[in-house]
Amino acid sequence: MTPVITTENLEFSYGDTPVLRGIDLSVEAGEVVCLLGPNGVGKTTLVENLLGSLTPTSGRVRVLDTDPRRAGADFWARVGLVQQSWTDHAKWRVRDQLEWIRSVQLTAASRVSSVDEVLDAVGLSEKADSRLSRLSGGQRRTIDFAAALMAAPELLVLDEPTNGLDIEGAHWLRRVLQQHIDSGGALLISSHILAEVERMVDSIVVIKRRCLFNGSLDELRHHGGPTLEDAYLNLVSSTTSRSRAA
Repeated sequence: MTPVITTENLEFSYGDTPVLRGIDLSVEAGEVVCLLGPNGVGKTTLVENLLGSLTPTSGRVRVLDTDPRRAGADFWARVGLVQQSWTDHAKWRVRDQLEWIRSVQLTAASRVSSVDEVLDAVGLSEKADSRLSRLSGGQRRTIDFAAALMAAPELLVLDEPTNGLDIEGAHWLRRVLQQHIDSGGALLISSHILAEVERMVDSIVVIKRRCLFNGSLDELRHHGGPTLEDAYLNLVSSTTSRSRAA
């Protein structure tokens, strides 16, 4: 079976400044993969390369057996995306925003949930007629998830998904993501917080400009330390020390 996501020797630079170096990544259908790393080391840049917002300097990217830079409406009906930050029409009402997204998805998807269905699913039915600018950060984040899930996508890509969510919201998110996983969907999460993803991931890719590690949680533990977090920190700090020494 063709992987849902594949990159081969992906490199990206902003001008003369390299950001990503030699990234090889594979995500299979039904698999949960976490891109883990400190802030500002290229995780969001990698996501933007995967979804066609940025063009790699070199290397190859395939998502759902498609070059994302040339993807059409059928591709976006199969991918749900929640970005780290959002750009929307602040004066729009919640219902208007979701109806617009739904109209785009209906051009390609065979089944798209109604706005009322998704708002009920995320517990925000009472906010249907509120302006987006009046929502709290957590509520706005929840609307992003509602939009991403409307067409029951094959692949969910989440960039720092718990930003803006309180403890209750994060618990709700884990439950929704588990339902997506149980239905056979693939999930790619970009995060800098190991604790929020370790309960559901199949593998972890540690990014710090380049790929430092790609494997299971058990394999990451072999990098030393009494806890998984210690093993991760040892891995990241050791590369920092080598870079400074060089």
